[in-house]
Amino acid sequence: MTWKDLADINISRVSTSKFEAVDFDNLTFGAVFTDHMLVCDFYDNQWHAPIIKPYEPFLIDPSAKVFHYGQAIFEGMKAYRTDDDEIWLFRPDQNFNRFNKSAVRMAMPEVPEDVFMGGLRKLIELDAHWARKGEGNSLYIRPFMIAVGPGVIANPSTQYRFMIILSPAKSYYSGEVKVLIAEHYSRAANGGIGAAKAAGNYSAQFYPTQLAQKQGFQQVIWTDDATHTKLEEAGTMNVFFRMADVLYTAPVSERILDGVTRKSLIELAHSKGMKVVEQPVLVSQLVEAAENGTLQEIFGAGTAAVVNPIVGFSYQDTYHEIQKPASSWALELKQALMDIQYKHAPDTHDWTIKV
Repeated sequence: MTWKDLADINISRVSTSKFEAVDFDNLTFGAVFTDHMLVCDFYDNQWHAPIIKPYEPFLIDPSAKVFHYGQAIFEGMKAYRTDDDEIWLFRPDQNFNRFNKSAVRMAMPEVPEDVFMGGLRKLIELDAHWARKGEGNSLYIRPFMIAVGPGVIANPSTQYRFMIILSPAKSYYSGEVKVLIAEHYSRAANGGIGAAKAAGNYSAQFYPTQLAQKQGFQQVIWTDDATHTKLEEAGTMNVFFRMADVLYTAPVSERILDGVTRKSLIELAHSKGMKVVEQPVLVSQLVEAAENGTLQEIFGAGTAAVVNPIVGFSYQDTYHEIQKPASSWALELKQALMDIQYKHAPDTHDWTIKV
């Protein structure tokens, strides 16, 4: 892929950087942000010139539509500094395309490619020193758009703000993950916004996840809204099941997010000769595999953790421990993906782009 650059952009630099005050050895994911941010406003039915300015709070009307009707979307991406001090992005075109699909679904204006991609490049170039070397280290990228137009009438806003902020991140590790299979709550419904990266999808997960955590589980595996018999996503990640040396994952739909990590792992699995089946996975199928010993692995897949192995699941008050396989496909695929992201292996898929 190639860049679509921004012809010109007004850049206002910080007078004093926060960089020296940051403890890069003890970063909490998504809690520290770089010196600058990109801002681009939509009003009068058009996008206006983007700017890069110091990272700072901004004023917003109390009646802004984002507060009252939830018009808010985002993406999650990463930039990686390689051993030879180059900075690369991983499949940013996929994030850009999905961002605008989310915008359409939420009745928001699509962001021009030069603003999203070109603005992102300028911002990363400005704060490039925040990206550290070392496998696991990255610069997390959060593009987002909110409705800033005033008024509490229930209709789409006429004013929006698109922004990109950056956060230095270390290797993401959450310890052992045990999950509870949802029997009542669902992440999304047919006809809803499950396939969009809409903020409301994530806030709706918080309460049932809290309930699961009180029972000693870290995450929930969501089931379909109609029958609660089909396994869909794990927490905020796509989910894979290895049963009898076949890798199963639910197909993307209007309920399931088209994850960039998900589709990349599927392609890598195919290239390694692993059998992958994209079809609805039944709860009964998973329980049977756990009971007869053919369940080998469950893992989540997403930008933050890349791959997150799951050590066990509970369904209808019965807990099933997953024995560690002699050879983990989850870890093999994770390493293969990270080798491409950090340029430790050739990118034969043309997934990476140099900043």
